[in-house]
Amino acid sequence: MTKVIVDGKEIDVPPEYTLLQACEAAGAEIPRFCFHERLSIAGNCRMCLIEVVGMPKPQASCAMGIKDLPPNKDGSPKILNTRTPLVKKAREGVMEFLLINHPLDCPICDQGGECDLQDQAMAYGVDSTRYQENKRAVEDKYIGPLVKTVMNRCIHCTRCVRFTTEVAGVSELGAIGRGEDMEITTYLEKAMTSELQGNVVDLCPVGALTNKPYAFIARPWEMNKTESIDVMDAVGSAIRIDTRGREVMRILPRVNDLVNEEWISDKTRYVVDGLRAQRLDQPYIRENGKLREASWRDAFGAIATAVGKTEKKYVGAIAGDLAAVEEMYALKELMSRLGVVSYDCRQDGAAIDPAWGRGSYIFNATLAGIEKADALLLIGTNPRREAPVLNARIRKRWRQGNFPIGMIGERADLTYNYEYLGAGAETLAGLGNSKFVQALKDAKNPLVMLGAGALARKDGAAIASLAAKAALELGGGKADWNGFSVLQSAASRVGGLDIGFVPAAGGITATQMAQPNNMKVLFLLGADEIEIAPGAFVVYIGTHGDRGAHRADVILPGAAYPEKSGLYVNTEGRVQLANRAAFPPGDAREDWAIIRALSDALGQKLPFDSLTALRQQLFKTYPHLAALDQIESADAGVIKKLAGLGGAPDKAPLYSGISDFYLTNPIARASAVMGECSALAAGANRTAAE
Repeated sequence: MTKVIVDGKEIDVPPEYTLLQACEAAGAEIPRFCFHERLSIAGNCRMCLIEVVGMPKPQASCAMGIKDLPPNKDGSPKILNTRTPLVKKAREGVMEFLLINHPLDCPICDQGGECDLQDQAMAYGVDSTRYQENKRAVEDKYIGPLVKTVMNRCIHCTRCVRFTTEVAGVSELGAIGRGEDMEITTYLEKAMTSELQGNVVDLCPVGALTNKPYAFIARPWEMNKTESIDVMDAVGSAIRIDTRGREVMRILPRVNDLVNEEWISDKTRYVVDGLRAQRLDQPYIRENGKLREASWRDAFGAIATAVGKTEKKYVGAIAGDLAAVEEMYALKELMSRLGVVSYDCRQDGAAIDPAWGRGSYIFNATLAGIEKADALLLIGTNPRREAPVLNARIRKRWRQGNFPIGMIGERADLTYNYEYLGAGAETLAGLGNSKFVQALKDAKNPLVMLGAGALARKDGAAIASLAAKAALELGGGKADWNGFSVLQSAASRVGGLDIGFVPAAGGITATQMAQPNNMKVLFLLGADEIEIAPGAFVVYIGTHGDRGAHRADVILPGAAYPEKSGLYVNTEGRVQLANRAAFPPGDAREDWAIIRALSDALGQKLPFDSLTALRQQLFKTYPHLAALDQIESADAGVIKKLAGLGGAPDKAPLYSGISDFYLTNPIARASAVMGECSALAAGANRTAAE
């Protein structure tokens, strides 16, 4: 530790600290534009100037380290001042230069009210300018449908350039020209292709890069802000939902270092318009092949009639990818009381069984644990599509060096280098002793990541067993490091498996339920990713007029994830709470309440009348779900049992479970913005293939 004196206060700081970090550790406030904790240091805005006693000029505190300070001759601690007249004058000068070319756009700028430049000009600037010449003009750039550019406002902090290069790993932004002619651009003015590009909007300290679909829609002070959880993938990113009245206006990231740091994917951020489009807002009944509007009483009556005349072995239920734990629990309880044994949360047909143990289906190494790993084997997964935020963390670890990565499955651009080992299960079964495999064996904390797509095959159990066996052989099954990790792609999957929403004794799976003549009555709880064969009477509880609603005989309108309070369990087994930020449209209701009302109509009344009562019963049965933001660690012995399952895998190549990142669920498919992104991505893929 090194002693320094900041504004008269003596503190000890590590020598690797920058002066900015040392000053903030002492409680001083240091303004900045270019500096960001998660990006490399650029040192080009000079707003963070401070006085170092003994040095003739103010110093950029972000770019100078404590260990770089020349020692005092008498051995006394270095003195840093952040509030002297010298510092004040220096900051005023920097702000005056920054505002020379900055337009007076504040009344029409979407960054207004949340602008670092506004705030710091008020705190550290002056109330006049000495500059009379014309301001420079810069042409706006097209960089895609997600990020709007007004480049007259750009102050060349280069945060966006560093983010795309370092974090997103897709170097699409850069600077051309020099001095006053410098411009930030994508060079050829084409759409950006990163799945994380929207984060440059949060990083931009001025209004140069803003949210294009949100342009001129609302002001920050008009909106209510609700902390919640994202369900577009199984990572469970921390988000903030901003609403005005009953409408969700935008979604922003929250900082959670254990999960998403401070990044979110573009699907998470821009899916907002899908919450308004194609919504189901009242019950429907299908008569003579056409849906007609109905009352709740009529809809429940039609369901009761269908269930009443059907033998219970021909009744089933399938939960979709966005279902919360409470509604799955309520549906399971209703099915059990009806004597139904066929219910499933694995609509993709994934070969995962809770009976194998929790460690067989969660990301045991944890998301933050990726940074502790020193070798990685990817099996049948494309984390860039399935979990872009998790992929950014893998890239972060890769950039630190000494992190060999191997891939078994389809080739893909993952934003980092990897060694391609092969396409199929035979590669996994015979890893041999290649240079990469030896690196895995030599690793202290090897990580084996199995994708959900590899499990959603007929031989999924055999693939899981081979992956577990590989994890053990490579040293990933130690007491202090469980390297076997499953990357789920559905937000509801781990929660559903935790409460046992899988077929009871004598029941059949979702894939079997969807086949002809196996079911006569089928309940779909937001299950839109599965094709149900003709013949069955389908009851759809969901939010959008998507595949499930098109197939349904009775539609019961439910609430989307910002419109209800619900528990979700992310891919690493972390219990998270999504809070209600808005209310569902029309006659739509929260899903658990629909199931509770339906149970009364079916003569099997569930024993709870409120969400609180439901949760009390849920926590009594599954205590670990009461520990919010906690992970119940899995027994390491589960991996040995899984490895012992064996089985004969097919020779077919392994593929990711997601082919189109932007259209994975009914909310995304209802979004015009996501549709445009999907079309652009498909066009880029075709061009690359040609």
